[in-house]
Amino acid sequence: MTEPTHDEAHSGALGSRLNWLRAGVLGANDGIVSTAGLVVGVAGATDDRAALLTAGLAGLLAGSMSMAAGEYVSVSTQRDSELAALAMEKRELREQPDAELEELTGLLEERGLTRDVAREAAVQLTERDALRAHARVELGIDPDELTNPWHAAWASFLAFTVGALLPLLAIVLPPAQVRLAVTVVSVLAALVITGWSSARLGAADPRRAVLRNVAGGALAMGVTYAAGSLLGAVGV
Repeated sequence: MTEPTHDEAHSGALGSRLNWLRAGVLGANDGIVSTAGLVVGVAGATDDRAALLTAGLAGLLAGSMSMAAGEYVSVSTQRDSELAALAMEKRELREQPDAELEELTGLLEERGLTRDVAREAAVQLTERDALRAHARVELGIDPDELTNPWHAAWASFLAFTVGALLPLLAIVLPPAQVRLAVTVVSVLAALVITGWSSARLGAADPRRAVLRNVAGGALAMGVTYAAGSLLGAVGV
């Protein structure tokens, strides 16, 4: 009787890990594209290494902090909702245990168990840990793996920073005559990798994901370079 719950917990944990990996890949992708667009745009206006480094560092810090803050707020809201749902479920179990047992039985029936088997399973799960049973079956929440806003914030910060370092280093380290070409090639290659990785983690077609990723990054760099070149030409 307990094996489905055991498998479900493992499946949920695996899904959670895959979501974190996908979020990390997408965060790195954001760092690559946004920083590449910024430094390539500045490179269209000037070839001064100090200006490029300043712009790149500013974009890296602003972007990583923004990502971290946004993720912290978002995940904090999710965690608050999870805690509120668990508190309500705990109160309902205390005030109306019979109704909650019947509800759990019905939920297990909806998953394909017969009435008698569902009732027996519900009774056993309730006797073992009623709140945990309802949290997993009814709410889809694992009380042992509640979302952590600080983990999410640090993960987003690090993922964006790692992604942003590539275009930043590519634009400031090579000689002036090749730095733009090195940056464009490096960024497009990195976008191929992140596009393929995100598609594989999501069990999607890698070719379409890579094409979208590369096209979006190329468009971003093209637009910002054209804008930087125009501003540089008019002396702004």
